[in-house]
Amino acid sequence: MKRSPAILKNRRGGGLGFAAIAYIGVDYLRFISPAWHDRLQPALWTILAIAAIIRVPFYKHWSSELRSAMPFIFAMIFLLSALLFEAISVRSVTAVLGLEWNSDASPLPDVGQWLVLSLNEKLPQTVVNILRARIIGLHHFLMLFIMLAFSVLFESVEAPGLGLGARFMFTMGIGRLLRAITFISTILPSARPWCASARFLVPQHPHPWAQKYYVPYATDSNAIRNVINWDTAYADPGEYDPEFRPDWGSMSFLIDFLRPTAPEGSSAWYHLLKKASGGCNDLIYSGHMLVAVLTAMAWTEAYGGYSSALIWIFVIHSAQREIRERHHYSVDVVVAIYVGIMLWKMTGLFWPMKDQSKATRLRRLEKIQGRLMRAAKDDDIEEIRELLKEVEVSSHVRENSSSKAMWLFSGGTIIFTLSMVLLAFTLTSDG
Repeated sequence: MKRSPAILKNRRGGGLGFAAIAYIGVDYLRFISPAWHDRLQPALWTILAIAAIIRVPFYKHWSSELRSAMPFIFAMIFLLSALLFEAISVRSVTAVLGLEWNSDASPLPDVGQWLVLSLNEKLPQTVVNILRARIIGLHHFLMLFIMLAFSVLFESVEAPGLGLGARFMFTMGIGRLLRAITFISTILPSARPWCASARFLVPQHPHPWAQKYYVPYATDSNAIRNVINWDTAYADPGEYDPEFRPDWGSMSFLIDFLRPTAPEGSSAWYHLLKKASGGCNDLIYSGHMLVAVLTAMAWTEAYGGYSSALIWIFVIHSAQREIRERHHYSVDVVVAIYVGIMLWKMTGLFWPMKDQSKATRLRRLEKIQGRLMRAAKDDDIEEIRELLKEVEVSSHVRENSSSKAMWLFSGGTIIFTLSMVLLAFTLTSDG
């Protein structure tokens, strides 16, 4: 008999897949029937939250969750640090060349954009409308992962859920650091030339670094040849307006990277780093697609089933929309897909996310294997029962010995996680 592909198998029915499809479908009602969306979305969230809370007393793996708490906290701090570095880098690559360059620079030729426009002419209009539809976005993929992690309460995926969440955040942090290092290395023009002037309030002229090392050699082929041959920045950069330098105290080293202007130069801190808005230069690779791919990888590995195939379809749909709407060039999307896959596989080599209770039982069985064999040879059924009972009891001693602490931990975990989810999706519109 032929086996089904692993992606089409899941551990416990299709309840999680149904919840995911219901979430996506209800949220899309905002474009079809806003009135029904306003009714059904709160009802869906309420049902899911109540179902999770009801399952808490019956969850058997809180000791495993407790062991994953410290890696979870470490991964969260690491991800926040990576996001801070990325936010500074995003603003810096736009600020260093000034608004004038960002507005005048021509977008790069993108074969993916040509292909999308060509398909619009050849495909049926219904298919084109589906490809254009905003079915799923960044916040949907984040929510799908949160649903996946919470599904440990229903034994849809293997515990611990905090271990799965820690691996997701740690992998995301690595991906964000690699992304920031990549796009600050070579500054590429935006696929939307008007973006910088509409979103950023930075000087029109380039930073003194760019004035000296880039502008004189940007368009003159002879100057480029000379700087290659002489390996020296020889040209006169000319005169520019002086740079505004506010008093940021110990944070003043960031002035050259962020280039604040007088109207917005006061800190606190720099208006929460301008609320970490997205960038306008081409930021290779796509952060949206990285989130989408990591969610799909986690779902496929932990849950499987037909819903995993559907999520990968959503990833492909999101990818073509990133290109179609010119949020990114095709190269950003392609690189994000294979980087996300490889990073998830890489962290899986050293990041255990499964419950270790089975391994503990197996180790205990190995220790008493000789005694079990002797009891079996002697037909001593009572001895065999006692030995097996000893294995089972030893696996629950630690958990039962601190049941009150486990209840406090479980309650705190649920309240903290639900609060973070509510804050994330209340204070942001796109994750």
